[in-house]
Amino acid sequence: MTLSYGSLSIAQLSTLIQGGSVDPVTVAEQVLDAIESHDDKAVFISLTRERAMAEAHASSKRLNDGRSLGLLEGIPVAWKDLFDVAGSVTAAGSRLLLRDQAPAAVDAAVVSALASAGMVATGRVNMSEFAFSGLGINPHFGTPKNPRSTDVARIPGGSSSGSGVAVASALVPVSIGSDTGGSVRIPAALNGIVGYKATRGRYPMTGVFPLSGSLDSLGPLCRSVQDAIWIDAAMRGAMAPTASRRPLAGLEVVIPTNVVFDDAEPGVVAAFEAAVERLSAAGVMFTRLEIPAFAEILQLMASHGALVTAEAYWLHKARITGPDAGLIDPRVVSRTRFGEEITLPHYLDILSARKRLIEAVDRLVGDRLIAFPTVAHVAPLLEPLKTDDQLFVATNGKTLRNTLLGNFLDWCGVSIPCGAGDAGMPVGFLLSGLARGDERLLSVALVAEPVIRGETI
Repeated sequence: MTLSYGSLSIAQLSTLIQGGSVDPVTVAEQVLDAIESHDDKAVFISLTRERAMAEAHASSKRLNDGRSLGLLEGIPVAWKDLFDVAGSVTAAGSRLLLRDQAPAAVDAAVVSALASAGMVATGRVNMSEFAFSGLGINPHFGTPKNPRSTDVARIPGGSSSGSGVAVASALVPVSIGSDTGGSVRIPAALNGIVGYKATRGRYPMTGVFPLSGSLDSLGPLCRSVQDAIWIDAAMRGAMAPTASRRPLAGLEVVIPTNVVFDDAEPGVVAAFEAAVERLSAAGVMFTRLEIPAFAEILQLMASHGALVTAEAYWLHKARITGPDAGLIDPRVVSRTRFGEEITLPHYLDILSARKRLIEAVDRLVGDRLIAFPTVAHVAPLLEPLKTDDQLFVATNGKTLRNTLLGNFLDWCGVSIPCGAGDAGMPVGFLLSGLARGDERLLSVALVAEPVIRGETI
């Protein structure tokens, strides 16, 4: 049986490449062929085969010459369709942009950074149009099917839908996504993989199609926390990762008692609590307490509107009110138009309240990390959400609820699979840290991951 290189973690594949067991050209050819022959044609919007093979050949030559660029040399990567990749159109999952935009002249800063680390760009993966949904449904390019569901189509989660499915389907070892309200962590949780959302501003945003400048952040969807640490270092242009293993004994973690468990599926709660028990046995100390800011954030959204909606409306006003608005997903248009009702005073009130709430939560949490289920439910059925607008809105809101709290409070976070819920679908354990606590978060997650997964105690 032929080994599928797309099914391996970065660490596993790197070992093969660095050891000379496999050549980057062979890896790239197999990965690209697997993508093209894959049954689900909605995962990738386009391939960058010519670029990928050129990068793979260059990687192969460096290795043969003894000039490896490091651990990521020759590793395939897929890019969410909002990163500029030189020579191709950045469409952000939109037919309108695909028609109107010129091909990117240069790579986005993070695309360039990973290329400089020796990675091989395989192509653009699908997403919710303009990254404005947590469900991953795209009427233009199709909706990638959640590969963890074996009997009926379920959503992939969004907006980094193609990223989550590409990794979970063993097509690539890693895909880079964006996260404005949960768009890395949600598809990671629903597809049973690891998703790391960095603190906003950790990476340069040049060449990344925006949704909300106040909230947009980036991160990898991959197979392990170790993989995420390696990608994080390369995206920052660091020579080597700085996160290191930290003992779990004595680690203090807060579990919020309000909002995040409201209407959660019993299977999700059970999987999360089982992971908590395993971590407790490993010496982690949990404190359950109310975080008042959570309720205040939801109340602020209800009374003033959402920060993301205000900024998305400013960004897309000409598109959603122009003559080609009919080419945009009607649900995206409808949701974006809510931003028209958010006045400047309300917008400034939101920003002021955000600063106050971040300071309050920082004081309350202190040096502790925070843990709760990434999503309160497993991946819902796809077909009903395609036609029922009311169900779509309600499900989208519930899917985003837990993760958007972290975006508003400027947290970093890692979603790690912790078991299964209804229909055997994956459940995500979200471990979060306060702003700029990425190194500590990743260091702890590296050691906690096998315990959270139930692989060891």
